[in-house]
Amino acid sequence: MKKKNSTPLDLSGTGYCASFNFRRTARAVTSLYDTALQKSGIRSTQFAILVGVAKNQPVSIGALANVLVIDGTTLTRSLRLLQTEGFIAISNRAAMRQRFLTVTAKGERVLARSLPAWRNAQERFVATIGANYWLDLRNDLEKLAHVAVDLEKPQREVPDREAIGS
Repeated sequence: MKKKNSTPLDLSGTGYCASFNFRRTARAVTSLYDTALQKSGIRSTQFAILVGVAKNQPVSIGALANVLVIDGTTLTRSLRLLQTEGFIAISNRAAMRQRFLTVTAKGERVLARSLPAWRNAQERFVATIGANYWLDLRNDLEKLAHVAVDLEKPQREVPDREAIGS
């Protein structure tokens, strides 16, 4: 029996929406890693931020936002929670009015506690989809992130062809 369309809107093609498909996949993968990290006491999003800080410390909030491709406001909210938990330290405003992040000793301990669970989830995921496929996909995801960031930037004004010819 054919499903009756309950709306007069033309929704054809919306199943191919990049945002819908990426978000659906991201939720599924995030859930996998959240479940793996549950005993460590942090979520996969917190893990990603802590790793980003640990790999780049001291790192400015703006630089970390660029690395993680995350809105500054959203990142600041997450950083406050990590600071409240005692996992990161946020400096006072320094040169060029920037604040810098570092992982605290408590943050290092939670990372050390969560890394084995993360490694296990990562190994299972890669083993299931195949190492070569994962490397290719990871490279493609990196390219797509750059494309999306570039598309979000305001387009440069293109001079009017008639104005150029006159």
